[in-house]
Amino acid sequence: MLGRYLSAMTDAFSLGKTESPGKTEPLGKTEPLGKTEPPPTAAQAQLRAASDGISLTRFLYVDHGGIVRGKAAATSRLAERIESGIGHTRAMMAMSMMDELAPVAGMGPVGEIRIKPDISTFVSLPYAPGAAAMLADQVNPDGSAWDGCARTFLKQAIGELAGEGYELQASFEPEFSLGRYEGASFTPIDESLCYSATGFHLAHDYTIDLVDALAKQGLEVEHYYPELGHGQQEVPIRHATALRAADNHVLLRETARAVAIRHGLWASFAPKPLPTQAGNGAHLHASLWADGGNAFADASGRFGLSAVGYHFLAGVLAHLPGLVALGCGTVNSYRRLAPQTWSGAYACYGPDNREAALRICSPIGSLGSVNLELKPIDSTGNPYLALGAFIHAGLDGIRRSLAAGEPLLVDPATLESSERERLTVVRLPASLADALDALESDAFLMSALGSLRSTAYLAVKRSEAEHFAARYAEPGTDGTAGPAGRREPDVDYECRQHWMKF
Repeated sequence: MLGRYLSAMTDAFSLGKTESPGKTEPLGKTEPLGKTEPPPTAAQAQLRAASDGISLTRFLYVDHGGIVRGKAAATSRLAERIESGIGHTRAMMAMSMMDELAPVAGMGPVGEIRIKPDISTFVSLPYAPGAAAMLADQVNPDGSAWDGCARTFLKQAIGELAGEGYELQASFEPEFSLGRYEGASFTPIDESLCYSATGFHLAHDYTIDLVDALAKQGLEVEHYYPELGHGQQEVPIRHATALRAADNHVLLRETARAVAIRHGLWASFAPKPLPTQAGNGAHLHASLWADGGNAFADASGRFGLSAVGYHFLAGVLAHLPGLVALGCGTVNSYRRLAPQTWSGAYACYGPDNREAALRICSPIGSLGSVNLELKPIDSTGNPYLALGAFIHAGLDGIRRSLAAGEPLLVDPATLESSERERLTVVRLPASLADALDALESDAFLMSALGSLRSTAYLAVKRSEAEHFAARYAEPGTDGTAGPAGRREPDVDYECRQHWMKF
């Protein structure tokens, strides 16, 4: 069925012929630090949609399963729907990536919320003629904030940070696999080497269309390169304020997949779409800013990082086991999160140490560019929850003046276990179930998430862990001959469900 759909899409459309008329940058421009402009109005958004030839505008959100979902409003009623939101059942935030509803009090068949878009995020979609999109909050029918909304959680964390005089600049650094959906299989487009010129050649047409589509939505691509895995691509977007960074990540995910479909291809952000290939991460780069300058930068600080930077880093390390449950959001995430895969499987930090969970990035061009990179994170995590929790954890470190301890200058996996214990370098959770237990035991993060949000997230994610734990490989297939005839997990099923959905 999907193969026929892809074929029809490819035959019917060509990216070079389907651009929506007019400009497609966000309706709300990104301003320099410390500057703002008046927010656009609902009427302006409707006029923009009409002038761009838009028929439907998608109101998009990310659920607890990490899936981008939404509803669309017709242009004739767009201003009205921006003001009122579109009606939606609360139950959708208890839906898993398998479309199975987890039992969560307050997220059942009774109760209503509204999908209310942020007008400043309005973009015409260059890959979908006649369509536009806005990122949305979920609010109560009276317009007040709903405790189950992930985007609202990030906005509240940003507010907490602003109360201390800081603003976070951030960027996700996503990797994804590009290939073809063939029957029940995902076949990468190439077997090129990491950063090889051949990889550039083989993905060129797709990549140029992707970069163009991102630029038309106001996303500034900083770099592009073919990565280590077969068909693996990386397209980092320039840093922005925290909310915009999370919004950008959602738009990038949707754009990469949609442009791939238009090329008769399939793009997957799953952490391990192919179990024997390199995993797809979404490393988070972040720095705090205050008074127009980078508060992490200090020429006299060790590795150029300020005291505030070390306190923030220490807070993240202190809460990292629980944070992993939000940043590495699926069962498949933990196939990637393993030692000696450059995914940051140990809770430690170091200068340009790509096996440490937190890397102090050496400045590029100027001291002011120093930032922290969080490695145990991927695109199956809800970016609003992951980034919001990252802010809360770092802010906790600042408020309590936590000490970061000594940096690690080697691969932690090469140390004797006794040495790792002496240095308090611990292995991060090795499964989604373990990560969820760590999150539940972190009273600080649970309190920050709030009762409804934390309860729903744990329920949804535990239902996913149980779903895949109940699937076993058929007898006689690879990987089933375990000790004493023990049944083995169905890895092919797990990977397929993730590369299809992410």
